[in-house]
Amino acid sequence: MLLTAVSRADSYVQFMTVLILFVFVLAITYLVTRWIAGYQKGKAGCGNLEIIETCRITPNKYIQIVRAGTKYLVIAVGKDEVHMLSELSESQLDLQKNTEGQIADFASILDKVKMLKEKDKG
Repeated sequence: MLLTAVSRADSYVQFMTVLILFVFVLAITYLVTRWIAGYQKGKAGCGNLEIIETCRITPNKYIQIVRAGTKYLVIAVGKDEVHMLSELSESQLDLQKNTEGQIADFASILDKVKMLKEKDKG
């Protein structure tokens, strides 16, 4: 009887240890991912180059509008090559920020889901 009580307590301690280690690994993974994302975001913001819009033609080919300094270029991007198609003036572009076609961050998507669930309940 005493032996089974010790083994139950031992298995409980093992479970709690594994649970704590799992949460610790998740926390470290989250922090490292955030750090790497911030590092890459800082590297990507060069200032003189910006991808304005991308349109997928085939799985490996895209047409992009790129701002290089003060010029706007239309380029074709393939798997192993990049070709300039045209140069555009700023007046030829519609540079309004359209957030419907863009990918939103996770927090805003989660808020929308919560609002929809609250509407369904109420």
